[in-house]
Amino acid sequence: MTMNRRTALKFTAGAVAAPAVLHASDALASSGTVKVFAWQDYVQPNIAEKFEAETGITLDLTTFGSNDEAESTVRANGGKGFDVVFPSITNVANYFDDAGEHFFMEVPKEVNVDAIIPSFLRDSAALGGMQAGKQVALPFDWGTEGVTLNRAALPISDADLSYGDMFGETTTGKAAFRQKSALIGVGLYLDATGEVPSNRMYDVYKSEADARRIFGEVVKWMVARKQHFGAFWNNATEATAAFKDAGCVIGQTWDTTGLLLNRESADYVYRAPKEGIITWMDSFGMLRGAENVEQGVAFINFMLKPEIGGMFANNTGYNSAVTGAADFASDEFKKQFNEVYRPDVLNNMWWWQSDTPFYAPVVNEMVEIITNA
Repeated sequence: MTMNRRTALKFTAGAVAAPAVLHASDALASSGTVKVFAWQDYVQPNIAEKFEAETGITLDLTTFGSNDEAESTVRANGGKGFDVVFPSITNVANYFDDAGEHFFMEVPKEVNVDAIIPSFLRDSAALGGMQAGKQVALPFDWGTEGVTLNRAALPISDADLSYGDMFGETTTGKAAFRQKSALIGVGLYLDATGEVPSNRMYDVYKSEADARRIFGEVVKWMVARKQHFGAFWNNATEATAAFKDAGCVIGQTWDTTGLLLNRESADYVYRAPKEGIITWMDSFGMLRGAENVEQGVAFINFMLKPEIGGMFANNTGYNSAVTGAADFASDEFKKQFNEVYRPDVLNNMWWWQSDTPFYAPVVNEMVEIITNA
């Protein structure tokens, strides 16, 4: 993997040509520039170069390291400066300006929406892709947060693996996690054991009182076991470093972290805990302030091609939301997918929900307590 999902990079390739007008019947614009704001490893050089070669459009790519960074940047710029942005679907509801207008435009009719797996398109509406009755963001990919472990150090079977194993007898100083994600993972474990009932953590979205009550108990449980904290991570580089540099042998991570470590050493595996694997969906859409609409449509349609979806999956380890993309994935990717996403795993997914007004402030308070414990 040459780039990571949560670090910053600016990539611009090719020569700038004069803008061209895109007609509804045109498959792609043929010149100009498109300004894209995405997670870092989403548009790696092989995809960027192929896009430019096929379209004649110059790709001006800026990357972000977190949803908070993406939102604050778009807001600070007044919704201008970029054409296409890649928010997580559950964060789309946060992209409103001070006047109450959504920063994203309705998906242009020229976009090939039919390329998306129908169930993902359907589910994306409820998760945040639909705002004020308009589809403003489309599913791009999906992935999970589960447990990465070094099986040479911790020989735990797939059937027995639990989020609670991060706090086992032999993991003192050797567990890695992102604090805001561990709130859910540990919460699912405590719900399953009956220690902190939470309706599988969905009750944290009901009200601020419920969120504070449940998260408060989860944090109390974690802080009482802080000796297990080995490393906190906030991006893929840090997650990988937790294992390769900080000596962690287990951690709650994104799928790509464990899958890419596994490609380097068979000792590492990424698996779904028995309490359920945490699942996210990322999306993309166009800002109302986009200056290069035709080129933005061309870029979205390019990314919705099955062969590009397969290339994206091979690059990152994430799963494309494009119909037929799996046919273009590598044998290695397919093998890892089948090892992780068995039918019982796919039937026990926990989906991140669309943020509520109280959710992020409460979570941020809890993260501070864990971080400073």
